[in-house]
Amino acid sequence: MAIKVILADDHQVLRESLAAVLEKDEGIQVIGQAENGRQVIQLARKLKPDIVVMDIHMPELNGVEAARQISTALPQVQIIMLSMYVSKEHIYQAFQAGARGYLLKETSVSEVIDAIKQVALGKRFISHALADTVIDEYFLHRQGTDAESPLEALSDRERQILQLVAEGNSSKEIAEMLHLATSTVATYRSRLMKKLGVGDLSELIRFAVKHGVIDGAS
Repeated sequence: MAIKVILADDHQVLRESLAAVLEKDEGIQVIGQAENGRQVIQLARKLKPDIVVMDIHMPELNGVEAARQISTALPQVQIIMLSMYVSKEHIYQAFQAGARGYLLKETSVSEVIDAIKQVALGKRFISHALADTVIDEYFLHRQGTDAESPLEALSDRERQILQLVAEGNSSKEIAEMLHLATSTVATYRSRLMKKLGVGDLSELIRFAVKHGVIDGAS
């Protein structure tokens, strides 16, 4: 049977181009596409794919947070993260959230196909273009210590609100997106800033960029 795949990326052209190429492989079937983190979670719950291939940076809910929620709710669904970053922080966050693969966006289509098939067999896959020193740092150092990202002190809802605030949304806009009271959003916002030790919005945005919550280029 073909491996059922959902693709998630906020760039429609990239997403549809990748889908068209993957569909040429008889062993892979693209059953759905999503443009943000919230949407990919909904699709995964509905379609029950074997693999989700998603961008690490997406609006509303980034790939790391979406991966964490999918891994918790649907542990049988395997996740491959697409990223333009080779930083240790991004790799750590992805695997900590439950991803089984990490690919650079510059990778070849053949490597994406290989990753899908390897991860479907229960194996891990890391883009060949990643330096051995980066891989060693994650597997031999980060997993073997008590090092934690500051993000781990936040709840799922706080991480989601962190991203939405850093993307420039007001408390009212966030409340409408998440179906919460504006006062509730304000409470979450105040709490997460206290936990992170940041005093204003500019510090919060710098934190979000540094830890891969939002894309620094956006």
